[in-house]
Amino acid sequence: MERGLRIYIVEDDVSMIDTLRDFIEDQGLGEVVGSSEEEGSDEQQIAALKPDLILVDFLMPGMDGAELVRRLRDAGCGAKCIMLSQVTQKDMIGKAYDAGVDFFLNKPINIVELRSVIGSVARQLENERTIEALRRVLFSGQSKAPQDSDEESRRKISAILANIGMAGEKGSADILNLCLFIRREQKSLQQESIRELCSELSDNPRSMEQRMRRAIAVGLTNLAHLGLEDFLNESFTRYSSTLFPFEEVRAEMDLIRGKKNYGGKPSIKKFIESLMQLAEQNA
Repeated sequence: MERGLRIYIVEDDVSMIDTLRDFIEDQGLGEVVGSSEEEGSDEQQIAALKPDLILVDFLMPGMDGAELVRRLRDAGCGAKCIMLSQVTQKDMIGKAYDAGVDFFLNKPINIVELRSVIGSVARQLENERTIEALRRVLFSGQSKAPQDSDEESRRKISAILANIGMAGEKGSADILNLCLFIRREQKSLQQESIRELCSELSDNPRSMEQRMRRAIAVGLTNLAHLGLEDFLNESFTRYSSTLFPFEEVRAEMDLIRGKKNYGGKPSIKKFIESLMQLAEQNA
């Protein structure tokens, strides 16, 4: 991790704030930049501190934690949010995720679990920052050196696809070939459409595009199932906000739970970009 997490705590119990602060700082998990006792739970004040992570209690006097998270999202705060609560009802937990919560932990807090979740958040943020830097390089048209061989890139991309259960899909071979073609020919995803790129590899670019779209949809569904089974699953924490926008993963999870009639709608171009960048990152 390049820098420690900036963490804000929203909690009405002063002793709990002190306990969390001591744990975070003793474990070297980050810096507590503020708490509800010090700054109040006003979303504008919290957002102004630019935290990376917010620990927020669900049952707060006045405005509950879910509503606060919703307002933070509306205010443009992109911090990861971990909800801490004694609430166990599925509809209340669903309300928290709908508001924009990234993780939900039950009270009394399991210290080992909290440390694991904060570690997952740190890795997610590190991945997102690295991918964003790689995306800027990709879009600028600058070359990246040194580059892997085609065989090494093939191995890395195939491993990522396998990790989210896409290896057996017909469209996965098309995705792999397209990634290698873009890399080898230094094609620009910003300047060319997926259909145009497919036309250079297939006599039927539309069918190739459809196969890739179906394979990516399978990957999204598999990832959503992983998250529902275990929110701390390594593949879920690594890929849920890198290969796909997390909003699309959450929508797919809601579809599986029967909360929505539609799931995530991933972009082929976004997926290809992220897949290539993840492979480069693992160099």
